[in-house]
Amino acid sequence: MKLLVTGGAGFIGSAVIRHIIHDTTDQVVNLDKLTYAGNLESLAEVSDSERYVFEKADICDRAEMDRIFDEHRPDAVMHLAAESHVDRSIDGPAAFIETNIVGTYTLLEAARQYWNALDLRRRSSFRFHHISTDEVYGDLEGSDDLFTETTSYAPSSPYSASKAGSDHLVRAWHRTYGLPVLVTNCSNNYGPYHFPEKLIPLMILNALEGKPLPVYGQGEQIRDWLYVEDHARALYKVVTKGKVGETYNVGGHNEKQNIEVVHALCELLQEFRPRKGHYRELITYVKDRPGHDMRYAIDATKIQNELGWTPKETFQTGIRKTVLWYLTNIDWCKRIQDSSYQRERLGVSG
Repeated sequence: MKLLVTGGAGFIGSAVIRHIIHDTTDQVVNLDKLTYAGNLESLAEVSDSERYVFEKADICDRAEMDRIFDEHRPDAVMHLAAESHVDRSIDGPAAFIETNIVGTYTLLEAARQYWNALDLRRRSSFRFHHISTDEVYGDLEGSDDLFTETTSYAPSSPYSASKAGSDHLVRAWHRTYGLPVLVTNCSNNYGPYHFPEKLIPLMILNALEGKPLPVYGQGEQIRDWLYVEDHARALYKVVTKGKVGETYNVGGHNEKQNIEVVHALCELLQEFRPRKGHYRELITYVKDRPGHDMRYAIDATKIQNELGWTPKETFQTGIRKTVLWYLTNIDWCKRIQDSSYQRERLGVSG
């Protein structure tokens, strides 16, 4: 099987590719524009594999998409290419509309043209797997409520609105044109190779340098944390075993307040790299970002019951692995922090 993975140099995409190369016999074509968040160093351990190919391209470029489909003849698409940071979407929503909506449309049309020209056997087995987020559902109101595959969409940020739009496009291409699609919506990912503007790597790197640990509001926002390698296994399971036209929610069963996450990081850093005083002393509460949802939580019963996937990592085991990875890969972090991002706060406009 040959898989075309868009956004394969990103955080989740690179984890998917590492999983495929290490744990399957499939071939991978990595399609990535290499924006600020794309980093081929995340794939160094698999880049020499004869089953791996890299294509630098923009999903908004239809001619390039047609060429890549024609040249590589994939059996399935795993579409992860996206602008993905909420704070950046507040400061500059245009890029999110362009990549997440226009780019998804362009990729869908290229995939549809390619799929229509396949022979009957390959047409019936082809899949277009769109990877999305739980943020499209908006804010959970009840303390016991969970997002299910039938939860209504109510996005709050430009980022989540753009992902909601792309989800609707994918489902419409299935309903209207019969394109064999699958959709997954996941909770907050964490783990190795995470770009340092995200909460967990930002806190780790700031703490190691003795810089403030900025926590929005009082840090009471609740997220369901999913170890990225568990997510990669889930995505591969969906694209190979999932039922066409279905949506699968992927969650880690690890609801934590943001302040709990920061406290856990401080405790682990104090254990591994003790400092005078305590890392908790660096916590600084800052003004919340505009439209910040209070709680997300995934009901992952469907993917467990139908496809047999469950996360292997608890938050305690996953966060420990994550901190240890950053402590032993500080050079990776330094190399990707260029002029595009120096751990400054984003998303303060509104």
